[in-house]
Amino acid sequence: MDGPTDVAIIGSGINSLVAAAELALAGKRVCLIEKADRLGGFIHSGERTLPGFIHDTFSSWHPLFVSGGAYAALGKELHARGLEYCNTDGPVTAGVAADPGTGSHRVVIAHRDPAETASAFKEPKDQEAYLAMLDDLGRNSGTVFGAFGAELRSLKDVAKLAVGLFRSARLAGTEAFVRDSVMSGRNYVRSRFDGWEADQLWSPWLLHAGLGPDQATGGVMLPVMAMSMHGFGLPVVKGGASRFVAAFESLLRDNGVRIMLGTEAREILVHSGSVGGVLTSRGVVDARTVLANVSPQALYTKLLTQPPAPAAGAAARYQNGRGALQIHLALDKPMAWLDPRLDTVPLVHVSNGSDSTGIACAQAEAGLLPSVPTVVVGQQCVLDPSRAPQGKATLWLQLQEVPFEPVGDSAGELDVTGGWTEELKLAYMERVLARLEQFAPGTRNSVLAWDIIAPTDLAAMNPNAVKGDPYGGSAELFQNLLWRPFPEAAGHGTSVEGLWHIGASTHPGPGLSGGSGHLVAAKLTAPTPVSSRISRIQAVLKPRKR
Repeated sequence: MDGPTDVAIIGSGINSLVAAAELALAGKRVCLIEKADRLGGFIHSGERTLPGFIHDTFSSWHPLFVSGGAYAALGKELHARGLEYCNTDGPVTAGVAADPGTGSHRVVIAHRDPAETASAFKEPKDQEAYLAMLDDLGRNSGTVFGAFGAELRSLKDVAKLAVGLFRSARLAGTEAFVRDSVMSGRNYVRSRFDGWEADQLWSPWLLHAGLGPDQATGGVMLPVMAMSMHGFGLPVVKGGASRFVAAFESLLRDNGVRIMLGTEAREILVHSGSVGGVLTSRGVVDARTVLANVSPQALYTKLLTQPPAPAAGAAARYQNGRGALQIHLALDKPMAWLDPRLDTVPLVHVSNGSDSTGIACAQAEAGLLPSVPTVVVGQQCVLDPSRAPQGKATLWLQLQEVPFEPVGDSAGELDVTGGWTEELKLAYMERVLARLEQFAPGTRNSVLAWDIIAPTDLAAMNPNAVKGDPYGGSAELFQNLLWRPFPEAAGHGTSVEGLWHIGASTHPGPGLSGGSGHLVAAKLTAPTPVSSRISRIQAVLKPRKR
C-alpha cells in the first residue's frame, strides 16, 4: 500500500507519536495506523460542555513529558509547529481536607520552591525531612531516572545502572534509599514525617502513577512526583491538549510519515518468526518492523494469531487497575475556595492523604463506589485563561478510585443496578460536587453544563483502557519495572523478530512521558557495531586541511 515502509506503528498515543517522530527524523519510512478518526489516544481537547469552554478530555498535565528524553529530542521541533505551554512559577499543587479530629479544614500547598513548601510544615524537623527527601532522591537520581529510561532486560543497560549503584554505594544512606523505594507511600511518609502535611500533599499523587498509598514502590514514586513538580511545574498546553497533537501531526507529515486514520489493525503478519507487516481494514502494510502500542491482551490474544504460548497465557491473566471517571464542568465563575490561596493553585486534591485515599482505593478494588472519593480538581484556567470565556472557567475533575463494574455503593445510597447508567453517572457527580461544596461553597450553583466520562466510556473510546483503566494495567510491583507487563514478555522486544511492544503497559509504565516510544526509537536508530566501526574508520581517513 502506498509505497515502501520501514516501520509500521499501531496506535497513535503519546508513545506512538514520539516513536514515529524520532524514527522519521532519523530517515525511516514510517506508517502510523490508527483506528480512530484522530491522532492522540488519551490526548485530546474540545468544547465538551458549551461553546467557548475548552476541556482537556483525558490527560492534561505535562511535567513528565517536558522533563523526559522525548521532549529533549523533539521539543524544538514541536514548538516550531505551534506548541506552547502555560506554567507556574508559584503554587503548583495542594491538598485540602477536613481534620479527622476537629473537622476544621487542613490545607497544604506545594510551591515551585521546595524551601517555601517546607516552611509551611508545622514541625521544624518535618521541614528538614522534606528537604532531605529531595536531597536523597537527587543523590540517587542517576540510578532512579536511569532505570525509568533503560531497557531493564538489557545487560548493557543494567550494567550501566549497576556501575551507578556501585558508585553511589559509597555514599551513606544508599541502602536505606533502596529500602525506602520499595515501601508503600503510606509507610514512607510515616517513616519520615511526624506531621500530616507531606502525606496529604503527595500521597494522592500516587494515583496518577496507577498506584494507591498502600502499594509497593510508592516510596520512590512519591519523591519523584515531588521533585518533578518542584523542578518542572505543571505545564498545560495553551489552548488545549489537541494543539499538542496538532504540533506532532505537523511534524510527522513534514517528515513523510504516512498517517492512516479510521484504519483498524487486524493482524500482525509473521513469516518464519519475523514480522512481515500489518493486515489492516484497508489492506496490508508491508513492514519489517512493527511497533504495537496496544494492551497485552490485544497483542497476544488478537493481533498475533499464533502467539508464544507462555505470553498468551500471561496476557489472559494480566491484571488491570481501577477504573477512572472524569467530570468536565463549565462554570459561570471560577471556583472560590474557603481558603483563597487555593484559587491560584492549578491542581488540588481533596483528600487527607493515605487514610481517605487508601479507604477509597480499597472500596473501589472491592467493586464499591467510594463514599468519600479523592477528587482531583484541575483548574486549567488558572494557567490558561483562554480555556473559557472572560469571567468564567472550566473545571477538570478526575476520580481514579472507581470500579469498572460496580457491585455496590459504600454509602448505601446509590443504585448500581445496570452499571454505569446515565442515572448513576449523574448521582455520582452530585456526590463529588457535594464533597467540593465543603471547601468551595457555591461551586454547584455555578455549574452551567457538564460532561461525564465513566470507566465504560473510557473503554469504548480507547481499546487500550481495558476495564476502564487508563494506566495500561496495574502498576503494582509484580507488573512493573523489570516485570512489565509480565515476565513472559518483559521489555519492549518480543520473541517475534522485528515486533516491539510500547505503551503504558510496558516499561516505564503509565504517564505522559513518551518513555517507551523514545526507548524503542533509540534502539532502532542506534548505529550497529559495523556502522559505528565504519564511521570511525571514515573519520580517521578523512583528509585533513593543510
